[in-house]
Amino acid sequence: MTGRTGHRMATHFVSVCPPVTVDPPSAQPEPERGNAMTPTLTALLCLGLSLGSRNQAQTGSQGKPSLSALPSPVVTSGGNVTIQCASRMGFHRFILMKEGERQPSWTLGSQPAPHGGTQALFPVGPVTPSLSWTFRCYSYYSNTPQVWSVPSDPLELLVSGVSGKPSLLTQQDTVVTSGQRLTLQCRSDVGYDKFALSKEGAPDLPRRLSRQIQPGLSGATFYLGRVRPSHGGRYKCYGGHNLSSEWSAPSDPVDILLAGQLSYTPSLSVQPGPMVAPGENVTLLCQSRSSVHTFLLSKEGAADPPLRLRSQYRAGQHQAEFRMSPVTSAHGGSYRCYGSASTSPYLLSQPSDPLELLVSGLDPRDYTVENLACMGVAALILVVLGILLLEAQHSKRRTPDTARS
Repeated sequence: MTGRTGHRMATHFVSVCPPVTVDPPSAQPEPERGNAMTPTLTALLCLGLSLGSRNQAQTGSQGKPSLSALPSPVVTSGGNVTIQCASRMGFHRFILMKEGERQPSWTLGSQPAPHGGTQALFPVGPVTPSLSWTFRCYSYYSNTPQVWSVPSDPLELLVSGVSGKPSLLTQQDTVVTSGQRLTLQCRSDVGYDKFALSKEGAPDLPRRLSRQIQPGLSGATFYLGRVRPSHGGRYKCYGGHNLSSEWSAPSDPVDILLAGQLSYTPSLSVQPGPMVAPGENVTLLCQSRSSVHTFLLSKEGAADPPLRLRSQYRAGQHQAEFRMSPVTSAHGGSYRCYGSASTSPYLLSQPSDPLELLVSGLDPRDYTVENLACMGVAALILVVLGILLLEAQHSKRRTPDTARS
């Protein structure tokens, strides 16, 4: 069948009666006047007939709408979410179905989608972990309301609660480059049976894995494959139990930053110089003639995420000053800086040339530790000498007694 847009319809369901329009949960549907059947009975009959009769598609699956959750399919228990049903086919109305319910949850008229086609935005909530929150959506043209599109892929909301949050770890630096293999690990000392990994702002379903058992530790390893630009972003993970639909509180976030995505290369310099003494004040200066929104300073091998500073425009350059005061031996190491744009904060420029910061001598705190160690060794020597002295005195006392006998 051909829709009003001129495209052929994909695989579709055929119903002898139009779908019943049911308002969102905040409003109560009114029964149609002059109809002896209740809305529920009508919906059940129509849905049964539509599901019971399928026509073969004339073309592929172009009519299949897409379903996503905004801002994310991860929802805090008791929170609300917007479910977006969209299609490039220009359908006039969209139907949202909740798994486990025998009638349409509600229908909405379409509106233009930001990137072409049409969409409908369904408000859903409050979401609780006691129920299943899996949805599909359908769409149809107003001139053929009895013909629905094929269903969208299912969308299941992940309901997070307040139980103990797991930890999210990386097997590499948080600054990665294209082609690297990206692996994230979710770990917890709570005996969770399953884990989920989500990317902030992504409409895709969270990745899920069953628990990998270790003594005193539960966890899962998420292999994300070779790094692509789409991998840049902020990640969190969750733990859950098999007998509950509720998930844990989210882990602390981990930012995956993708270097080499912007063409320019900033420069990195140090003041007063690359070799400093403990206690001195040091400034690492990151600069670029290209427009930069934020500079990031990364230390090779550091577990902490890169430092971030908004750039400032001075003397024809964008720059940021990373101050270290006072310097300790822990500040020594190799540094690089990157630039990022406000529109894509997780996509970085080419790295600057590495800068090696050398901290000469020992930190005053290191002297304290060394002095304490020396004092401990001296005390041990005194104790040993005391024991030897007592042994010598005891031996002298026994010698005369032996001679008299």
